Amino acid sequence: MSEALKGIKVIDLSRILAGPWASQMLADMGAEVIKVERPKTGDDTRHWGPPFIKAANNQQPAQAAYYHCANRNKQSIAIDITQPEGQQVIKDMIAKADVLIENYKVGGLEKYGLSYQQVKLLNPQLIYCSITGFGQQGPYAHKAGYDAMIQGEGGLMSLTGAADGEPMKVGVAVVDVMTGLYSANAILAALLAKTHTGKGQHIDIALLDVQVATLANQGMNYLATGQNPERFGNGHPNIVPYQTFATQNGSLILAVGNDLQFKKFCQAAQCHELASNTLFKTNQQRVENRAALIPILASIIAKHSTDYWVATLEAIAVPCGPVNTLAQVFNHPQVQHRNMVRQLPDENGELINTIASPINLSETPLQYKHAAPNIGQHSEQILTQFLQYNEEQVATLLENDTVA
Repeated sequence: MSEALKGIKVIDLSRILAGPWASQMLADMGAEVIKVERPKTGDDTRHWGPPFIKAANNQQPAQAAYYHCANRNKQSIAIDITQPEGQQVIKDMIAKADVLIENYKVGGLEKYGLSYQQVKLLNPQLIYCSITGFGQQGPYAHKAGYDAMIQGEGGLMSLTGAADGEPMKVGVAVVDVMTGLYSANAILAALLAKTHTGKGQHIDIALLDVQVATLANQGMNYLATGQNPERFGNGHPNIVPYQTFATQNGSLILAVGNDLQFKKFCQAAQCHELASNTLFKTNQQRVENRAALIPILASIIAKHSTDYWVATLEAIAVPCGPVNTLAQVFNHPQVQHRNMVRQLPDENGELINTIASPINLSETPLQYKHAAPNIGQHSEQILTQFLQYNEEQVATLLENDTVA
């Protein structure tokens, strides 16, 4: 079968997570993604461990598992971007590319002749995606941005954590991941736009913008009321009961989304009177009186095991589920059935586990070709096949360490 982005060439000058997450999505869809890295050290996340994935060869140290989460299906070339010869190699790649992704500080690539205004002269059809902490303009544009600080500055931490506890960040770098998702969407839109405009364009994606946009219902709650939302721990600001409860042997997520589901829960839990109580009959009443309702439900749910409640409530279509560890997640029968863990070969053919994309396309399915590359694993191949440099050019670049 064909690949959705077959023939699309992407130059990836990004590192850490947001940019690589976007470029990995494009690579999974069939784009040819060339990851440009610093010689010797490469992407910072190669060293963000333990844990580490064992080295593919004796020339390079083991790479962090973190690095492997966002760099499969890519080729790697190591270029010294500070050297004019290295800058020229990148420009030659850009001239042949459809997309460039970068996450340097605002103006950081200009001194290398690689800003959007500079390279669009080389390739007017280039789609150039810039990912920064705060965007290309504005009083904070000069600042670097990192996921945890943006979770704080963008309001997410104020919404996360127990009501009487400290603000908490989410346990996954969700701002980076969501920024990668928005970036990939924007790139796909720009590729489609190019088919009828004939032009490339500059995409300006900021982590802070993404965090503010994904405040979603909580952001709208504030705009509607002017009141800062409270922290409800594992509860929901707009739906009750919609939170975790302690069971006899663990925890249960109860996600009652409407009044009929609440009535059915009360019947199964043998607390019929709650469903007809004027304090709790409707969701609005339950939200307004959550402080009275939640302790009653907690005492009822604590009498039985998690498995009991899951079996009982699933039988009557009341949404619920256990709070699983990652060991339980990856052993979950549905996760296994959906083939969410794939084994990909590294440089030496040894298999490495990776988490699959959730995207399933019927006619142009995603491809899982190989694990994340070593630093400069494809340098010579890119020089000779993609750029079609002659032997003398390649030898010179390799000998003076401009390319490694």
